Amino acid sequence: MNGSSEPRGKSLDQTEISLPLQVRAQLIDILNQTLATTIDLKTQIKQAHWNVDITKSYNLHELFNEIAIELDLYIDLLAQRVTTLGGLAIGTARSAAGLSVLPEYPLNIIEGKDHVSSIAERLAIYGNLLWENIDRTAILGDADTAYLYAEVSMVVDKRLWFLDAHLVSSVLQVDHQLAEYN
Repeated sequence: MNGSSEPRGKSLDQTEISLPLQVRAQLIDILNQTLATTIDLKTQIKQAHWNVDITKSYNLHELFNEIAIELDLYIDLLAQRVTTLGGLAIGTARSAAGLSVLPEYPLNIIEGKDHVSSIAERLAIYGNLLWENIDRTAILGDADTAYLYAEVSMVVDKRLWFLDAHLVSSVLQVDHQLAEYN
């Protein structure tokens, strides 16, 4: 994974969990990539939270913060699952940037709708990663990790729905303004 000779960071700790060593190693790699992507997503959402113009978009400012807070919970749960399986949670900012599947966040965004669009795009990519990992971890025989992915996925889908509503709302406002102008 991304140039690291041992993505798990160390040999696996002994555990009484009944999953075979090779399966646990695969699960830890999957979880660490998700952990990295979740950390990256949270920092990108905080970038939007800090830079959205609150005089025009206070609701977006608050929504971005709520999503970031939710992601903090999942960051902890993912890291704890890694260590429960006997692995080393890899969660520094530098390691997260290297393992994340997300594109870099555009730093030149000014408008709220552009932040919404960028965050929605990244949440959709993240949601797809979660869906894939529900299946991957279930196939590996780890129902607990699959359940964790499903739990995170449901919240991400709901937040994506909220962001989509903001995008539709801004399109409707523009259409309404154009109709008034004509």
